[in-house]
Amino acid sequence: MGNKAVAAHKAREIYEHLKVNGWEATLAAYKTVQTRDEPTGVRTVGEFIRAIEETTPARNRTTTEYIRRFRQIVGEIFGIEADESKFDYRGGGRADRIKQIDSIPLEKLTPASVQAWRVAYLNRAAKNPASLRAARISFNSTLRQARSLFSSKRLGFIQLPEGYHSPFSGVRLEPRQSMRYRSAFDCRKLITAAQRDLAPSDPEAYKVFLLALFAGLRRGEIDRLEWSAFDWVNEKLHVEITEHLGLKSSDSVGTVDLEPQLIEIFRDFHSRRTGSFVIESHRSARVGTTYLAYRCGHIFKRLSGWLRQHGIRAAKPLHTLRKEFGSQVCDRHGLYMASLALRHSDIGVTSQHYVDKRSRATPGLGALLGAREKDTPDK
Repeated sequence: MGNKAVAAHKAREIYEHLKVNGWEATLAAYKTVQTRDEPTGVRTVGEFIRAIEETTPARNRTTTEYIRRFRQIVGEIFGIEADESKFDYRGGGRADRIKQIDSIPLEKLTPASVQAWRVAYLNRAAKNPASLRAARISFNSTLRQARSLFSSKRLGFIQLPEGYHSPFSGVRLEPRQSMRYRSAFDCRKLITAAQRDLAPSDPEAYKVFLLALFAGLRRGEIDRLEWSAFDWVNEKLHVEITEHLGLKSSDSVGTVDLEPQLIEIFRDFHSRRTGSFVIESHRSARVGTTYLAYRCGHIFKRLSGWLRQHGIRAAKPLHTLRKEFGSQVCDRHGLYMASLALRHSDIGVTSQHYVDKRSRATPGLGALLGAREKDTPDK
């Protein structure tokens, strides 16, 4: 009854105010502004990506690649095809595709939809062992990178919609595929061909060849290597973070031992240098970009074409030279020294790619194959 009395008194008060002041003034004085609670947290794929970018200090190419893989998965799930327009930076094709993907409500991206994408992705591969192996490796790489955006250390700073969890929960990786390297070309013949073809006519490509095969440098390390990295007296190459060179990780910092013959070749190149970079290019070094911007991309392309002509059929011919370097060091000096020379984060990474095998491992029974037991006559 008390509430009714209060309500009646309030209604009487509003009525009296209305008679004296009119509707406009009464509404302004007594209308209760009711607002619905706005949904909290990031709501779309684009908002989630922006939240990741805003809460990631010193965003680098690694984070950019994680975001690219995440958008790839979302685009494929929701039928946003990735045609040639995804490379159209100037005409707006790339921006239009990203806009479509970023507008997808985050809550529509579920473990069930990701699992369906997983099945479709693997089913696209040709049904032969080599293609299936390549598809599994590619799938695992894509999934690992995309789901890294939903790690607990990242989500600790982002408010997801209430009740929403990682869409990658429960989606399993494919069994680990063997990454063991096996040389598929004659190293001696390749070096002879490089001395004959590249050294006189394409010296910059020849330098790249030597740094990859004889020093095991990665593409990005070669691209921004400066002459100051060479220790001529001690025959070493110091791979360090510089103003222009950001390494794959802190573990990539290290020293590579160089053979005397290689030192002499680069001493000659050094005497004819025109700048601070070992590989000379008309392109400048772009610092701080979150995308791949090689100074020597055109040189890498030329060398890759030459390597394919000489029997290296891998998707990344230049990286195959680094793998061959690791294999040669491992064969001669063992897995531990190969890990140091390749500057891997730990020896476990090296063991996934190389076998510590410095001598032939056979059962020693071959001699028996040359001695046949003499037939003995029946008695």
